[in-house]
Amino acid sequence: MTDSGFLIPFENLPERFMKSLKHPSQPPVPAKPAATIALLRDSPSQMEVLLLKRDRNASFVPGAYVFPGGRVDPSDWTKKTLASVDGLTTETAATRLGLVGTSPPAIAYYIAALREAFEETGILVGVGPNAQAPPTAAENVEVEVLRNGLMEGSVSFNETLENLSCRINGSSIEYLAHWITPEREPRRFDTRFFAARVQTDAEPIFDPREMTEALWLSPKEALSRNQGGTLPMIFPTIDTLQQLADYTTVGDALRGIGNASIPTLMPKLVVTEKGVRLQVAEEES
Repeated sequence: MTDSGFLIPFENLPERFMKSLKHPSQPPVPAKPAATIALLRDSPSQMEVLLLKRDRNASFVPGAYVFPGGRVDPSDWTKKTLASVDGLTTETAATRLGLVGTSPPAIAYYIAALREAFEETGILVGVGPNAQAPPTAAENVEVEVLRNGLMEGSVSFNETLENLSCRINGSSIEYLAHWITPEREPRRFDTRFFAARVQTDAEPIFDPREMTEALWLSPKEALSRNQGGTLPMIFPTIDTLQQLADYTTVGDALRGIGNASIPTLMPKLVVTEKGVRLQVAEEES
């Protein structure tokens, strides 16, 4: 086990975070399969990433700025859904994630990340019939209707893709990180992180029942605001932004990510007098 090298002061952590540290679950609850995605866009001077602020009353990381994401659902690996994916096979995904012969299969994490991104931001990472990105829910009523239907369960993700004549370009999505929630947390997730490019003018829309804000920021600016105490985030988000901070364009970031080795990280949280220190044990992916 190694020390991550940084301490997060109590005032920079999301509200209610400390409660789970003082009252850990015994025995630890199982970690549920989940996926999250850093949506990246190029601005005139720098690369930006989309962050969403979770509602203060949310059951998981309330008040924190996060990437869009959520649990992997059985619908994420149906035959119809997988038939909408180009440029990524189940075998390639399994090799990249180190999940051969598992349930859910590795490719389901990729699909879950894109589905959650659409649900939580209205931005669909895909290719329309004109080889362009489809409109966002913020700018197109039909897309917003489909997004609401998907969140309510009346429309599947595959049906959403069909209605928009859209396909998924699996080769445009890169695997970024693998984090497992600390054992003492009451809600635990085994989360695969991804990154993907979106159009430069993509504007998000969010569900006010879960989120209260959406921000496009450069990774360096996001980290600076976190250090200043105005942008509370949890450890995996901070670490991911640190990985992205060295890149100036989305293309450079995706190329760098695509060639990187991804360890499995399950942190141990240590409470000190000034804040929470992160210790990370790397496991084989």
